[in-house]
Amino acid sequence: MEQSAQQAQQLDHLASPPNPGRVSPFAAFGMPGLGGPPPAAPSEPRPILELHGEEREDELDALTDWVDDFLLPVYGAEVTTSTPWCRRWQQHDDVVAWLHALWLAYKQHTDPEAGLSGMFVWHRDFLTHAMAAIRAPAGPLSACMTSPDRPAHRVLAGPQVSTRTDRATTATDPRASGSGEPYGLTA
Repeated sequence: MEQSAQQAQQLDHLASPPNPGRVSPFAAFGMPGLGGPPPAAPSEPRPILELHGEEREDELDALTDWVDDFLLPVYGAEVTTSTPWCRRWQQHDDVVAWLHALWLAYKQHTDPEAGLSGMFVWHRDFLTHAMAAIRAPAGPLSACMTSPDRPAHRVLAGPQVSTRTDRATTATDPRASGSGEPYGLTA
């Protein structure tokens, strides 16, 4: 009976929260539950276009390594007019954004927590769509290399910045500008 009482007392002691005034001998290891500070939560990945300076350069270097060492050798089909590519893809912000998102999804789906079907999901939901958008005949690389024998690079001009109008004028009468253009817009 005495031994059972001692075991119950020891279990109660082990189940109770640690004494806040007592420093654990394991505190230096930083292990939660052993008196050390809780580990810092990993930072959430941010889209590469939101990064600046050295942080962006480091992320772009790592992305370039993944694209050059893994993505292109495995999934970089022949360069043709229907599947253009650009050796200077890093200068195409839209392509950088697509490839970065694809890389983040790859890292997530190759994590052991993604399970055995993680790579299938990555292929089905991310790779196929991203590569089709990036390498479309009228896509962001369409003015670049369409033949391996003719390397080319040209960043296409994007749309102009939106024209803003006076909302009070256009909201009451779309012809108020006198320009004859709908909603007060002029060329």
